[in-house]
Amino acid sequence: MGLEKIKGFIFDLDGVISNTSVLHSKAWKQIAEKVGTPWDDKLAEDLKGVDRMDSLNLILNRGNLQGKYSEEDKLALAQEKNDNYLNLVDQMSPNDILPGVKDFLDSLKDNGYLISLASASKNAPTVLEKLKLSDYFEKVVNPAELSKGKPDPEIYVKGAEILGLTPEECIGIEDAEVGIAAINGAGEISVGIGDAEILKDANIVFSNTKYLTLDHIEKAL
Repeated sequence: MGLEKIKGFIFDLDGVISNTSVLHSKAWKQIAEKVGTPWDDKLAEDLKGVDRMDSLNLILNRGNLQGKYSEEDKLALAQEKNDNYLNLVDQMSPNDILPGVKDFLDSLKDNGYLISLASASKNAPTVLEKLKLSDYFEKVVNPAELSKGKPDPEIYVKGAEILGLTPEECIGIEDAEVGIAAINGAGEISVGIGDAEILKDANIVFSNTKYLTLDHIEKAL
């Protein structure tokens, strides 16, 4: 199997296009410290690719704090996290695009592939604007319209749908375990960026975005 059936590529944002996952971690760490949940690498990893309220609930559960906060309190904490994150995003520029990603996007356009974004982040359009990549992503899944977050496949099914394609005609690209599960659940080919052990369920894994090329994908398939 090669690329002959593939017509579209669906991208996650954090950790795939730019290291906004680092910014999310910084912003969530501030919230974890505020509520008293110990911060560690495992918690940081588990929050990758997860939407805002689910992330907050995960932090509260880890600290055995779930019953301590009302829904109103939670909404305030989630808003505070978002404000922290947007302050960091405001300082972003095209220099924050991960290695090889711009060249890969150019090669997809040159070869006639369709492109969409499937990020759990409601701030994805703002980030794309800061990176000056908005023109590549005319089709963006709106996470507010989804009923379930990753690892549910809904976001990747929608990512194909907005391109007018079937999931079987698409490749999804992710850096998080829950994201790979979502791509696989949608019936798309999954490409993982990062640790092969963590992303063991991906069809293809590259350790770094600089290896993300059509040639490398074709060979791996």
